[in-house]
Parts: sequence; C-alpha cells; structure tokens
Amino acid sequence: MISTAAAAGETVRPVGSGHSSLPLMTTDDVLISLDQLSGVVEADAEVGIASVLPGTGLAQLGAQLAEHGLAMENLGDVDYQAIAGAVATGTHGSGATLGNLSSTLVGGQLLDGRGELVSFGVDAGAGLDDPLLRAAQVSLGALGVLTRLTLRLESAYELHRVNVMTHVDWVLEHFEQLIAAHRSVDFYWYPRSDLAQVRMLNKPGEEPDPDLPGAVPPGRVKTDETGPSYEIIPNSRDLRFEEMEYMLPLDPSLEAFRLVRERVKDRHRHRVGWRVLVRTIAPDRAMISNAQHRPTMTIALLQNASLDHQEYFADLEPLLRAFGGRPHWGKKHSLRAPELRQLYPEWEDFLGQRERLDPERLYINDHLAQLLGLQGTARREQR
Repeated sequence: MISTAAAAGETVRPVGSGHSSLPLMTTDDVLISLDQLSGVVEADAEVGIASVLPGTGLAQLGAQLAEHGLAMENLGDVDYQAIAGAVATGTHGSGATLGNLSSTLVGGQLLDGRGELVSFGVDAGAGLDDPLLRAAQVSLGALGVLTRLTLRLESAYELHRVNVMTHVDWVLEHFEQLIAAHRSVDFYWYPRSDLAQVRMLNKPGEEPDPDLPGAVPPGRVKTDETGPSYEIIPNSRDLRFEEMEYMLPLDPSLEAFRLVRERVKDRHRHRVGWRVLVRTIAPDRAMISNAQHRPTMTIALLQNASLDHQEYFADLEPLLRAFGGRPHWGKKHSLRAPELRQLYPEWEDFLGQRERLDPERLYINDHLAQLLGLQGTARREQR
C-alpha cells in the first residue's frame, strides 16, 4: 500500500481514534487504520519495559500491561486514544514529577516514506540521546507510521483518587503546596460559580498528612475511590467539546491563570459555562515536545461543541502566548511554522529528521505542511 501510494504521488496518513481537534490525519488520498495492530508484543517486568503495537487503545493497554505486572507512569484524562496517537501528539496527564506519555517512549520501529522499517532508540541499540528517538517521541506522524513502540514502565500500582469542590481562591493561595504534596493534582475552575474541583491522586499509603498546610482543600468531597492506576486516572468523557490548551513555564503563583480568570469573567462568562483546566508536566527532551526542557503547567479552555468557540479562543490565545505558551499539538490553536519555530530550539533538527525519513513527503498533508513550513511539496507538483 505504501509503495503504491508513493508511486501514485498520494498522501498517506495513519488514523487513530480521532481525538485530535485539528486535521492532523485529514487527506483525500490514503488513510491507514492501525486498529488491527494491537496488543503487547513482549514485556519485562524486572527491567520495566514493554514493546506494544501502535493501535492498542490506552484502556486495553492498561489491562494488558497489568497482566505482566506493569503500568504506565501516567495517563491523560481520557483512555479511548490509541497509544501511537497519544505519543505522537504529546498527550499528558498531570503531576509535577510525571512526564507526558511521549517521554516514556524509549525505542521502537517506524515505516518511513520509502516503505522501509527503521528502528530507533533501544530497538536500534542506541540510548536515550538517539536523535531519531527524540524526534519520534512527538512526531505528529510526520516521520512515518509507528509500527512498534517500546515503553518505559512502572510496576503495576493502585491509586487513591479524591476530588474536592472548593472555592478557586483557596486554590490560588495554595497551589504550590498542592503540587508538592501530591503525586498528581489538577483543578477545574467553573466560571459561572467560581468554584474549583481539585483532583488529587496518590498511591495508597502515600497520601499527604491532612493537617499539612495547603495539602488538602476544604470543601465537599465529590469522589473518593481506589483502584488500578489505568482505571482511576482517566475520566468518562461522553460530551462533545472544543478545546484549546497551552503549555507554559510552571508558575506556582498562577499569574497567567489569574489573568485568564479575570478576562473570562469580564468578557466571556455570559456565554462560556465550561471549565478551565490547570495541570502540570515534568520536563522532557523530545525535539518538539511542548514540555521540552522546562517544568510545565497547562491551561486548557473548553467550550461546548454546539456553541461558538472561535471568539473565546482567539481572545485568550495571545494572553497565553505572552507567558511563553506552546500550543498542544492536538488541540485548537492558530500558530503556524513562523511562530512555532521560535518556540522550539531543535525545530530545524526535527525537520532534518523528517526530511531524511520522508524526502518525498509521503506523510505530509496540508495541515502538517502549514505547521512545519513545507508548502509547495514536490508530490503535489508531480500530480
């Protein structure tokens, strides 16, 4: 299929669960589903590593890894994504010491633009400094089709989740203590009520002392549950919404969020009832990861899919950019190559890896061409 598409001058895109809000996978030519490439190929619980197939859904992956006594270090808010798509777009959860899912990729294989299988990272006998590994960790599917992912894992573990409804002012005063006290913590702010839902996750027996100042918010306990990590971290998401999320340098004082809150209340509160979500991510080394080389906090704006989101997002995006924000690759944003290359010190290195693996731009659709600055491809000229 790859050779046929290449000979015909067509564009090929791998398609997953469709969780992305942007047309990363859109093409009029060839879509490749990886749904049948699913499951754990091999696992080593002593080393803490496993090789998995790209179409494996995160929910299924959690259960399958548990059979080997292993678990992902962290997960995002939903688990209906496939592992390849989650890694390729920098999907993340929350935790100041926990990286995004991409940071757990230590090796694998991909099918390049010539139809050849290329190994990288530990699968190629290379270390974590392998440039191709650091490009593949967040690749947007621009390097090729991932056919195998080797992941760094933890021993299987349980988590205790406690969600508390409190006033957002308490969170603003105690955010630094909160992120220091918990393995994972984030909060939703509800603009209409000015309440916040604080979500705290810890391994059982490692919860902070409730008398520690700022460790546990006052208010109504909404959720209190314990179970396997892969069941406790994700949430059920059956409502349709639009989302814009920016990754900013971690600021325990939450100055950027305070300004977002003021603007939402002043300009948008009458038509925006959906929540604003704040999370944290540990720094990593992927070439175009939006958490690259810096402790990170994220601010996500959500809007009901049946309501207009464009004016809301367009008004807040410059504010988030002013704080050094990098957009989530799978969420709404307006940035293109001229702005994006300023945000990533290794932007040109990533483009070099892309060019080496796919010189004919087999995997580049219109959206990726705009993101990466590759307009006027040779493939389109040939057609």
